[in-house]
Amino acid sequence: MFPTSKIKLIAYLGIALSAISLFVHLFIANSSAGGPYKVHVDDLYPVQKIWHRRLWGPVSSLETLHPIANATPRKKHPAPSGDNGFIYAKIYGGFEKIQSSISDLVAVSKLLNATLVIPEIQSSLRSKGISTKFKSFSYIYDEDSFISALSKDVVIVKTLPSNLKEARKKTKFPTFSTKGSESLNFYLGRVLPKLKESKAIGLIVSQGGCLQAILPPTMIEYQRLRCRVAFHALQFRSEVRALGKRIVGRLRDFGRPYLAYHPGLVRETLAYHGCAENFQDVHTELIQYLRKEMIKKGIIKEELSVDSFSRKRNGSCPLFPEEVGLTLRAMGYPLDTLIYVAGSETFGGQRVLIPLRALYPNLLDRTSLSTDQERQAVVGPELPLPSDIPYPPPAKPSDELLEEWKRAGPRPRPLPPPPARPFYPHEKQGWYGWIAESETEPTPSLTDLRSTAHRLLWDAVDYYVSVEADAFFPGFTNAAGRQVDFAGLVMGHRLYQTPSVFTYRPDRKTLAELFGNITDNLYHPPRNWTFLVRSHLNKSLSTDGLITEAQISKSRSFLSHPLPECSCTTPNPNLAQYKGLEECPDWMVCDLALVSTISKSQSEDEEADLLEDDLELDPEPDKSDSNRGSDQDEEMDPDD
Repeated sequence: MFPTSKIKLIAYLGIALSAISLFVHLFIANSSAGGPYKVHVDDLYPVQKIWHRRLWGPVSSLETLHPIANATPRKKHPAPSGDNGFIYAKIYGGFEKIQSSISDLVAVSKLLNATLVIPEIQSSLRSKGISTKFKSFSYIYDEDSFISALSKDVVIVKTLPSNLKEARKKTKFPTFSTKGSESLNFYLGRVLPKLKESKAIGLIVSQGGCLQAILPPTMIEYQRLRCRVAFHALQFRSEVRALGKRIVGRLRDFGRPYLAYHPGLVRETLAYHGCAENFQDVHTELIQYLRKEMIKKGIIKEELSVDSFSRKRNGSCPLFPEEVGLTLRAMGYPLDTLIYVAGSETFGGQRVLIPLRALYPNLLDRTSLSTDQERQAVVGPELPLPSDIPYPPPAKPSDELLEEWKRAGPRPRPLPPPPARPFYPHEKQGWYGWIAESETEPTPSLTDLRSTAHRLLWDAVDYYVSVEADAFFPGFTNAAGRQVDFAGLVMGHRLYQTPSVFTYRPDRKTLAELFGNITDNLYHPPRNWTFLVRSHLNKSLSTDGLITEAQISKSRSFLSHPLPECSCTTPNPNLAQYKGLEECPDWMVCDLALVSTISKSQSEDEEADLLEDDLELDPEPDKSDSNRGSDQDEEMDPDD
């Protein structure tokens, strides 16, 4: 029966439309909601599904390369004896410096025929609040696996003998503070005589390494030893590996490949390269403060204020997350691509990742793919730390206040000032709270030291997940700098383990030019902006990208580009014992030989200075090194 009144008809239509609208909103909300592991599916670009090989590889020109560092015929070499003495070392810095420094220390021990004591990781020893279950080297790595894997190369022990341990406490052994790329002459001319004389020496490694990256062709075995250390012997302890495998498994459960992305937004990196003006407010002040401290210490020999935008244009600053998102869209990666954000530190926090998350909603990290209990199992049992938040003094009792009132001077007198307002947790917590109250950065608290130690573990987990990823995109690689970085180590490991998988090596200067070019005709096919970005990134995946990267980075960090030494053999009549292993392709033999020549000429002046210093066997420099190292050794000695 239809309503006879127009008012009733309009009311019924309004109710019907409201019900339909309610059902539509509920349907949209239900389809967009999901649990912590639910991903968004891209139905807007179904054609992308047929581009799997173009987006995820493999790179056909690199499929012939295979890792051979662990297959080297070491039986031709005599068994290690370590007769010349013991080498103990302290390693300062983050995860990437630790990983690279250990590889160099093993090579130096073999060079000097010395016994290596398990290196001490100072970032974990300085933190008194971490779990007592793990200590120093074992906080990250498996000690027993490390010793057994290198038993045919170097003699490694966990501690010094008791007599030498007592002498070390009394600072009787010389200690050398090493540079990031010490020459062979430094060790053979200065360190070896002291080692034979005292039977033990100490090395302080703080620059991410202690041996030059490129060695003579006759020492190819030492380069392969570096690869064996970094890619085989340095196994993370079982708890770290278990969490890494669990995260990779959950990413694989989605039934699609995933891309690992390391932003490279680290405060130290931004300060070193002068990228402060690319940020705003308190972040700029924090970067500039650290840059000023680097200038005082002589690490930077530039002005405090530089043009950050020109640094950005010449490729010195990291790519911002929004630039990475636009680049991946230009490559054709669909909206539902899984992106794993690696790295324990992203300067600016989650705020800087908002543009990337808007482009790719499936932005994941270790916190979204693991539970608090699983991460706590990696950290281990820890005691609670005292709060760093200052509280006002306790209130005085009434009788004491009355006595003070009676002992006060003649009346009338002014009222006492009100008590200081207490500090609340939300006002003092955070790494930036001091910038508004002081001109100097405060000494790290116990909580800060514990967080620094925890970052080693999270970097180790992210390193594992990044190496296993189907594609890797670095936001920053310090290829031309003097220090190794996280992304460089991941790229080197992937190049060694699975060279044919997609590992992008973008030229930040080229991308900065593309982002700065807004000419209208670039946005019309076929020669548009998207085509230029794809052409550049596809070239970075191929052999051309490898050669370009080697020219920039190999002279600074061998582990970031371990080719050809660890993946094939080059024709050399002096190395007959390597016959039978896979030979390098022609492009690698010719081009990488040129890379070694170029790298040698670039560091010629540096090596000349080192040779002049290293061949001078005057005991005075050693004495100064010993005194400086002894103070640090006495302060941080874990055997005390």
